[in-house]
Amino acid sequence: MSFQLDLIKDKVEFFEAGTLPELEKKIQVQIDNNQALMLYVHQVQHQTVFTPEGRPYYTASVHFKS
Repeated sequence: MSFQLDLIKDKVEFFEAGTLPELEKKIQVQIDNNQALMLYVHQVQHQTVFTPEGRPYYTASVHFKS
């Protein structure tokens, strides 16, 4: 039996939340988790849309690279 370890070079994660502080908290938790894998933030894209009730809804995609 042999083990082969491959490094993760790129990773894209998507986040969504009802408030901006909640979205920031989710992203920060994953940034801390991915630093253990030696992945760092390369790019962040975010968007705000409004629900039919008129409330904002926040989404973000974060690209991590080694």
